Amino acid sequence: MSGSDAVGTGSGAAGSGSGSGSGAGAAGQDGEGYAGLRIERARELARRHGWASVRVLEPGDLMTMEYRQGRLNLAVRNGVVERSWEG
Repeated sequence: MSGSDAVGTGSGAAGSGSGSGSGAGAAGQDGEGYAGLRIERARELARRHGWASVRVLEPGDLMTMEYRQGRLNLAVRNGVVERSWEG
């Protein structure tokens, strides 16, 4: 089962830059840019940027493939984000 957990009651989307790539390269409003961050820091930034939920996926975790606007997915290994994406 995946390690999904809510991080707040944000707007349900990630600010004005959600999915547009406008913040590419910097962790925050779009779904990318969290790679290399410790999981605690990534969750903190996701909360600040209004992500409705964060799904943390450890190696070997199963995940559903449905797309959910406002959800940030974090693929994590040894407490560090390896990949992040919206949905």
